[in-house]
Amino acid sequence: MNENRNILGIKSELVLVIVLFLSSSIVLAQSDTTQVTLTFIGDVMGHDSQINAAYQKQTDKYDYASYFKHLESHTSKSDFTIANLEVTLGMKPYKGYPQFSSPPALASALKDAGIDALVTANNHSCDRGKEGIIKTIDILDSLEIPHTGTYKNAENRAKNSPMILEKNSIRIALINYTYGTNGLPAPAPTIVDRIDKEQIAKDIRKAQKSYVDQIIVFTHWGLEYQSNPSKAQIDLYKFCIDNGADIVIGSHPHVIQRIEKHEDGFIAYSLGNFVSNQRKAKTDGGMMVNITLTKSGELTWVSDASYTLTWVYTPFENGRKTFYILPAAEFESNMDFFPSIEDYEAMKLFIDDSRKLLNEQNVNVPEKK
Repeated sequence: MNENRNILGIKSELVLVIVLFLSSSIVLAQSDTTQVTLTFIGDVMGHDSQINAAYQKQTDKYDYASYFKHLESHTSKSDFTIANLEVTLGMKPYKGYPQFSSPPALASALKDAGIDALVTANNHSCDRGKEGIIKTIDILDSLEIPHTGTYKNAENRAKNSPMILEKNSIRIALINYTYGTNGLPAPAPTIVDRIDKEQIAKDIRKAQKSYVDQIIVFTHWGLEYQSNPSKAQIDLYKFCIDNGADIVIGSHPHVIQRIEKHEDGFIAYSLGNFVSNQRKAKTDGGMMVNITLTKSGELTWVSDASYTLTWVYTPFENGRKTFYILPAAEFESNMDFFPSIEDYEAMKLFIDDSRKLLNEQNVNVPEKK
C-alpha cells in the first residue's frame, strides 16, 4: 500500500512539474507577443471659412479645439494617430484655396486632439514657396510633432525620412510621397518627396537597414472625387509591396476609396477628408483606418483592421459657420443632436454612400462602430 502511495505521489509530482512547465511556457510565449495600434486619418485642410471659424475676435487669436472635441476618444485611443496635413503653416495672410496657409494653432489643436504624427508631402506643400515649407517644418518641430514628406534640405531629409515610430518593441518606418505640387517646384534647397518608383525602392531599402518591423508608404495620389482607385494607384501599391513595404495608405481624392487586408500587404486607397469646407456629396467626410500590429518573435503582421466613418458638421452658431468632426455611427441614431433635419439627412447620405461602397469592395476590413 505504501509503495502504491509512493508511486501515486511521484506521478502527482510529475504532473505538477509538467503543468508548471506548460504554464510558464504559455506565460513566456504571451510575454514575447506585443502589439501596437495605429490610426490613419485623411486630409486636414484649411479653407477660408475654417480659418474664419477659428478666429477669436476677443483675443485676436485662433482656436481650433472645438473641431475635434467629439473625436478625441477615438484619436487618443491608438498608440499612434497619423494625419495628412494639407496646408502650410504660419505664413500670413492666412488663406485657403488655392494656396493654403493656416495659423499654427491648427497644428497645436491636432496635437491636443491626439494626433501624434503628420505627413506633409501633398499637392499644396509648395503653396507658399520655400519660406512656407521651412516655416511649416519649424512650427511642427517647435510643437514636437513628428513629421515627414517635406524637408529644409538634403541633410534634413536624411534625418526625417523615414519617420520612425516605436513602441512595445515594435519599430515602424513611414515614408511619404506626393504625385505633384500643383506645378509649383520646391525651391532649392527645400525638398518635397515626389512619387518616383526608383526613389521609393531606395527609401524602402534604407528603412529595412534601420531594423524596422513594418514599413508604411503614405502616398498622395489618385484622381480627385473618384470613388474607385485608378490603375496607377493599384500598380504603385503592388510595386511598394513587391519592394518590401507592408502597408500603403493613400490620400488626395477627397472621397473615400476601398481598403484591403491581405496576407502579403495592406492598402487603404483613400481616406477622404478629415476636415475641410467641401460640402458636395461624398466629400463632406472621410474615415479613420484602425490597424493593430502584432509582433511575435521576428514576425510582425496586421492582426486586425477596421474603419470608422467621420463626417464634418458645419452649423451656423453666433452668426458664423463652425466646424465639428463627428464619428458618424455614434450620431446616426441621435437625430435630436441636429437642429436642422437637412444636416442630419446630409450625414445619413454620406454614411449610406460610404457603407455601400466599402461593404461591396473592402477586403477583410469591417466598420468599427
